[in-house]
Amino acid sequence: MSAQTGTDDTACKTGNQRLKIAYLCDQDPKDPHTYSGGNARLYNTLQEHVGDVHILNQSWYWAEPIRWLVKRMPLAIVMRAQWRLHLAFAPIIARGVRKELAKGDFDVVFGAYSFHSLYKLHPPKNILTLYTSDATPTAYKNSMIGENFGSFWSVSRRLDPLILNAEKDVFQNTDLMLWPSQWLKDEADMLYGLSDGNSLHISWGANIVSPDAEATPLTLTTDKPIELLMIGRNWHAKGGQISYETMQILREKGLNARLTVIGCTPPEECCSDHMTVHPNLDKSIPEQLAIFTNALRSAHFFVMPSFESFGFAFCEASAYGLPSLCYRIGGVPVRDGINGHVFPVGSDVVCFAAKILHYLDHPNDYVALRQNCRKEFEDHLNWRVWGQKVLHHIKQALKGR
Repeated sequence: MSAQTGTDDTACKTGNQRLKIAYLCDQDPKDPHTYSGGNARLYNTLQEHVGDVHILNQSWYWAEPIRWLVKRMPLAIVMRAQWRLHLAFAPIIARGVRKELAKGDFDVVFGAYSFHSLYKLHPPKNILTLYTSDATPTAYKNSMIGENFGSFWSVSRRLDPLILNAEKDVFQNTDLMLWPSQWLKDEADMLYGLSDGNSLHISWGANIVSPDAEATPLTLTTDKPIELLMIGRNWHAKGGQISYETMQILREKGLNARLTVIGCTPPEECCSDHMTVHPNLDKSIPEQLAIFTNALRSAHFFVMPSFESFGFAFCEASAYGLPSLCYRIGGVPVRDGINGHVFPVGSDVVCFAAKILHYLDHPNDYVALRQNCRKEFEDHLNWRVWGQKVLHHIKQALKGR
């Protein structure tokens, strides 16, 4: 879903003038596909609610030929080698970025995702530095998420101490860290010696245009189909097996459970006449967007026990009043009993099915859960709230100077 651009009359100002923000990332935020769409959402939210945003050059300056050489390698190598080489050439890259900052009369440098873009960068003293990401390399590697996916290059582990030192150098010299999850804030505070004064938890939002709230909450009954949903590009990484087996257990109990899968193709052994599969939906095409939104609107449970550090799809589910059933892992934005239920990693499919069966026996509780999901979205999991909180903290920090 491409992010919406532009400003509106409600955009906040500092004094009589909007903030001037320099956006720093190793990927172009105008591309809606970088960093799972989060890069574009951050950029557009800053533009709409915080100030005027200028995208800094992604060039490596005189080391640019090296970047282009890496970009021509297989994607698996690019993802792992490019940012490490960025750290190696940081003194050169940072010098070019600083020259660009000196010409722009900026109030803020906003770093997104690529902490390495801030390494060795010493902005002019009047510029406030901010950073946000859903993970850091060390926090990710040390987590159950990183352990689950393993390391592509075992030799890269030898660089871990150097990377940790680079992270400390960046984060201890950044004015405000804006972590989208309490999990990451806690990890960052412990790893890098940060405090509540500059390390903040502010949730990100859904990677869709905010839908209207349900006019009437969807009901859950035994005499009608029970619609389950999962969204993801990787069946195994997103916990597709448990989603499928949850449907199967419910069907074995005589219930008309169905599963809709968006974004991937299940393996042959996990196919059923009771499943609807959309391997890919282009949400820029109205007809396909309608399929996507209808799936979210008509589902009873979003079943996705995935290993990830955040997960925009959980915010999207909450936007539609759709309860999520997932693992308690990383910074997944699901609060138990509020916008769904979280289970310890390793919980089997019986736990997921049992929770659905519980709500079939308590339909009024299910209606209340859907209403709580939407409230969680409106109060915490949307970009307008994120932008307003970020502006508030920027103003406070600038006043402190």
